[in-house]
Amino acid sequence: MHYTGTIWRPPYEAASLLLEVTAGCTHHKCKFCTLYNDLPFKFKMSPMKDIEEDLREAGKTIRSWNGHGIDRAFLTGANPFVLSYDKLTAIAELIHKYLPSVKSIGSFARITDITPKSEEELARLHACGYDGLTIGIETGDDEALRFMNKGYTSADIYEQCKKLDAAGIHYSFFYLVSISGAGRGEIGAKLTADICNQTHPKLIGANMLTIYPDSELYAEIQRGNWQEEGELEKYKEVRTLIENLQIPTVFAAMGASNAYQFHGQLPKDKTKLLSFLDEIIGNVSEEELQRYRKSVHHL
Repeated sequence: MHYTGTIWRPPYEAASLLLEVTAGCTHHKCKFCTLYNDLPFKFKMSPMKDIEEDLREAGKTIRSWNGHGIDRAFLTGANPFVLSYDKLTAIAELIHKYLPSVKSIGSFARITDITPKSEEELARLHACGYDGLTIGIETGDDEALRFMNKGYTSADIYEQCKKLDAAGIHYSFFYLVSISGAGRGEIGAKLTADICNQTHPKLIGANMLTIYPDSELYAEIQRGNWQEEGELEKYKEVRTLIENLQIPTVFAAMGASNAYQFHGQLPKDKTKLLSFLDEIIGNVSEEELQRYRKSVHHL
């Protein structure tokens, strides 16, 4: 199999076939992000011959392993959904040729990847198997989106997710705790809840911002232009987000950036999740949480 650099996937894609179709990120300008700094290039698409070769290998290996195949493929890279409609359909055709058991195809996506695709094209992609995109919206706070150079606004999140809804493509959100900065976490959480309440994410995954020296955000902090939240403030922010969500969804904090991992179904588990967060806020020290943050050497 062809894999380039560190391969990232959401926790819930652990059982999926990880198929490299792109490497790197087309944007690669978010001030906090260091995930693809190990690559010598910004972004590239895999040659179709490599994709087909990997699918041929995966098909043989999976059938010999379990006898019946696998039901989901996850395309790797920061935002494979940026590929054109024609390229995405060609990849889907190859997946179904070599892995006919695959029922759905997921990937990471940026909001801006959806913009050039019409609702009709999105519906046809859904018919090809594309479903369950993971979108790092990060926040609904436009001030934070601008400062972090995300390249879209909260209005764009709403508009593009409305197109996915119309096409029948399900999606999940990643929320980046502390992206709004010290003193603004709960403001950002409420603004994010407002956007989420107008959309239909199957899951909202919270990740705690962890700042590394090779990020542009670290340089902004050194210049005095931005200040990170304290660790307890981050948990208060998460609490505010959950408290203000009014949609049925799964809320999860399951990645390595979270010192305390938890998940639940909203609205059913809202009281339980809020009580769990109250326990952390009331009984865990800032120092203990800071020690954990400093121990996260790489996400």
